[in-house]
Amino acid sequence: MKIEVKNLSKKYRNKVALNDISFSLEEPKIYGLLGRNGAGKTTFMDILSGQILESGGEILIDGENPFDNQRLTESICLIKEGQNFKKDLTVKNVLKIYSYFYPNWDQGLAESLIDEYNLNPNSKVKTLSKGMESALGITVGLASKAPITIFDEPYIGLDAPSRKRFYEIMLEEYQSAPRTIILSTHLIDEVSLLFEEVLILSEGSLVLQEESEILRNSTIAISGTIDEVEQFIEGKEVIEKKTLAGMMTAYVYGTVEEAKMHGLDVEGVPIQELMIYLTERKKGA
Repeated sequence: MKIEVKNLSKKYRNKVALNDISFSLEEPKIYGLLGRNGAGKTTFMDILSGQILESGGEILIDGENPFDNQRLTESICLIKEGQNFKKDLTVKNVLKIYSYFYPNWDQGLAESLIDEYNLNPNSKVKTLSKGMESALGITVGLASKAPITIFDEPYIGLDAPSRKRFYEIMLEEYQSAPRTIILSTHLIDEVSLLFEEVLILSEGSLVLQEESEILRNSTIAISGTIDEVEQFIEGKEVIEKKTLAGMMTAYVYGTVEEAKMHGLDVEGVPIQELMIYLTERKKGA
């Protein structure tokens, strides 16, 4: 399903949550939606899933607005970090309700995930720990088989092995039946290798949209004397540079091979570090 975001804005009284952002998501991919707290990520996901209205611009999914659109909402599953389910429902009730709503619901997958995370089908949501409630959200999100599946910090309370298993199952399901998966997370280093494309928001604006492989191959951290680094970065787009005791480190768009030819120390820039530098630059602008 093609997602078109056109000059999208959202205001809450005097606060601008989204500021005239535009981009498109055209392929079934695993997208990383990144940014600091308050960047506008959750607001964007709420509008995309049809839960709230924009203040300006529009989101179109296959040419239609998702708000109050049952055909589209059956194709979108948004799992947030909490408050996804009514507290008095049991686990099996939750699965039953969602199985009626999503046409592509995979009951076999839901049951295997319930076993994977040791969830008691007869337990009420209000009795679940934070981690178990997150596991239930992950179960619903993956078993929905929704063409657009959105996870907003879905693993709160899960330990590292449980999170790792979630990433493995998500990738297996995506490879067997590709869909658009949007994953918003602060644990970027854990999942960055899963991302096929990255979007970074800062203070309601889109500061980057790029394929992950291109980012990994084209963003580098170089170190050397100030003169050496300044000479290398001349004419290049510089993300950040720092100096100390006559030496300079710069984060720049370039290649490892090119930097090594100039005798500079060079290494790749992890996506998490890139997000930090880009959002710092945006904040200071």
